[in-house]
Parts: sequence; structure tokens; C-alpha cells
Amino acid sequence: MALVKSVGDFFGLDIGTNAVRVVQLSGGGQGWNLSHYGYAPVDAKTTASDSPEAKRKLGEIIMTAIGQSGIKTRDVAIGLPSQKTFTTVIDVPTMSEAELRSTIKYQIDQYIPMAVDEAKVDWVPLGQSLHDPKQQEVLLTSTAISYAEERLEFIESLGLNVIAAEPDPIAMIRSLLPSGLTDARLIVDMGEQSTDIAITYADAPRLVRTIPVGLSSLLKAIVTNLNVQEDQARQFVLKFGLAPDRLDGQVLRALESTLDNFTSELTKSIKFFQTRYPNTPVGGILLAGYASSTPRFGEYVAAKTGVKTEAANPWQKVRVSQNDQQQLLPIMHEFATVVGLAQRSNRS
Repeated sequence: MALVKSVGDFFGLDIGTNAVRVVQLSGGGQGWNLSHYGYAPVDAKTTASDSPEAKRKLGEIIMTAIGQSGIKTRDVAIGLPSQKTFTTVIDVPTMSEAELRSTIKYQIDQYIPMAVDEAKVDWVPLGQSLHDPKQQEVLLTSTAISYAEERLEFIESLGLNVIAAEPDPIAMIRSLLPSGLTDARLIVDMGEQSTDIAITYADAPRLVRTIPVGLSSLLKAIVTNLNVQEDQARQFVLKFGLAPDRLDGQVLRALESTLDNFTSELTKSIKFFQTRYPNTPVGGILLAGYASSTPRFGEYVAAKTGVKTEAANPWQKVRVSQNDQQQLLPIMHEFATVVGLAQRSNRS
């Protein structure tokens, strides 16, 4: 959702549930270099609150992350959380861009789940429809004007200049999707509270949605079923994961119901995609966030969905120094959205 096209030097800013991340890259295309990055933990209660005190704290944490990174520019591209945005792909008759602009303007209320006069809408043509040559596909994103303005005002109150804003799932696709794929891929990025998923084909999103299951859902299941504290549950999940031979398989058994619901949502998404695009198979699943850092998670997803699964790498198109690699190692999987934001160009 490019409110304004990117110009010159800028950095990406991702305000997550439990951390703020900033990244500035140099170069472009397949030749990105990591120039600066910053990471600052934040209490989930702070990011969830709209109180003046919480905003003050969050502002301080953002400026701490920027300060430790060495970033000098004030121009920033920000992510909009998927819970606050709506993204869909629509089919419209093939027409000129001017005609398309007029058509979307007058028909937008058919496509978005909010009143038109309360929505900030952006769209990008994806080209000829994959299932009807007389139609073209358009990627449509929207967010509430009130939320967009509030977020913009907050970021700019810190002395920053917002040059672009886009939904987190669109940014994550940019960093996680390998180049040169000839089939469709399902990208799964699990965060603290929810999981963003996207099915892509020909380097473009064809299905985007959010599943209300994140690491916190797994921790809750562990706390309830194994009668342990949350910090211990976090250690169990991130250290032992879904290995059936660790802790006598107790962690896996405690998570089974939650995981079955989660993987059934992935399967539903694949089936929906293949109903819409029957000649385009989903050739693999790419895992990111906690889905990639939880041991044996990929094996579990592959077994339940029947689709080849592997960990995605948000840094695959970025050259990172050995020293930065060592510093980033424990948290590298958390950077999909912010690296994608930093990879924006005037064309994307």
C-alpha cells in the first residue's frame, strides 16, 4: 500500500508485538547490502495500548532502535499490521489504467469490508488473469483512514518522514520469496499473536490472509496442558519444538489440537487457491518467523498438508557481514517484514 513512492535513502520500520526492528539497505535488485539495522525489545502491553504513556514509551523504544543502528536519514517506510489492513485480488475486464482507476473508484465498495469514505485504498494491476484471458487481476489493499492517519501522525511526531506505508504481508513477500520460481508458493510468517500467510505466483500475491494463531497460542496451550509458567512454556516451544523424543513428546501432545487447527487453515487456503487457479499447483511452503525457528515445525506442517516445506530466509538477497551475521543469528528469522520494507524501490 504505497501511500507515497519511495525516493532516495530511507529505512524500513517494523513495530512488532514484542520488538521494534529497523533496517537500511544499500544497492538494489539482487545486490542489496545491509548498511544498518537496529532491534529493541518492547513489552506487548505497550504496543497494544493507545494511552499517551504507552505511545511515549513506544516512541522512545523506536528512537532507541534507530539510534543504536546508526541510521541517519529521517525518511522511513513503515509496515501496517495485517490485523489493521485488508488485502485481496480481484478480477476486472481488461482495460487501460485510466479506465481501471475509474472502475475501481466507483466499484470499490464491492470489494472492501468497510465504508468507502472511511477507507484508504491502494491497488496494483497484476496483469492478465490466470484463468480468464479477457480479465486482468488487481491487488487491492485498504485500511481505515483513521488508523492510517493516527499511525502517520505518531511516527512523524518522532521527527521522521513517512515516505511509504504498506501491509506487513506485502513486505514479507518481497524478502521471503526466492527469485525465479515457476510454481506457486505458500508463505507462512508466524508472529507473536497471529500468522500472516500469502500464496504467490509469478512473483505476485494471489491470496493474502491472517490466521489468529501465533506463538502466544502455542504458549497458552503449553501452560494449560502442562501446568507450567509462560516463560518455561516459551523455552519448551523454542528449544524442544515438536520433537516427539524430547520431554517424552509432552510438548507435541500439548500442542496437537492447536496445531491441527492451524494446519487445517493452511490446507483450506491451498484448496481455495487451487479452486481459483486449478492449473497452478502450490509447489512448496516457505516458513518464517516462529514457524521457522521452532524445531520440527516444518516437518509437522509438511506431514499435515502433504506439501514440501522449508524455512524461508528473509536475508537471501542481502549481503550481511560476518560480524552482523553473528549478532543477528538469534533473531534473524524475525526480520521478514522490515527487510521487505527496506527492499522497496520506486517500482514496488
